[in-house]
Amino acid sequence: MSENYSLRSIVPGLLLLSGLMLFNATALAGVAVIVNPGNSEASLGEKEIKKIFLGKSSKFPGGKPAAPVDQSEESAVRTEFAKKVLKKSASKLAAYWSKMIFSGKGVPPKKVGNDADVIKHVANNPNAIGYVDSGAVNDSVKVVLTIP
Repeated sequence: MSENYSLRSIVPGLLLLSGLMLFNATALAGVAVIVNPGNSEASLGEKEIKKIFLGKSSKFPGGKPAAPVDQSEESAVRTEFAKKVLKKSASKLAAYWSKMIFSGKGVPPKKVGNDADVIKHVANNPNAIGYVDSGAVNDSVKVVLTIP
């Protein structure tokens, strides 16, 4: 009987520990904002990126067109990007775009899926700008900002 009691008292702790390990395994390395390697912008600030991703600017600071690409709503990196760069929760971002679409003032960035899809899209489109987990970046794209 005392063995069952001990096991029952240990199981919640083990579940918590395994949950923390899973969280750490899926934690982001950081968010990297990426552009095509042929893009002349060496770096961008959060304010410039925010304007592009909220539809307030359609150009890079150098004057070339900017075509932002977004990740799916379920993406952890999208949540971090929205919170840290756009300064909006997922629900506030959805409300923002609903208002912009309804008023005819803008359309949200094209959604292309996950990190691999964003990297492929940005690498193949000279005007594209996207964001990925910084651990996913490869040499087919150029990082213009890293957010820890």
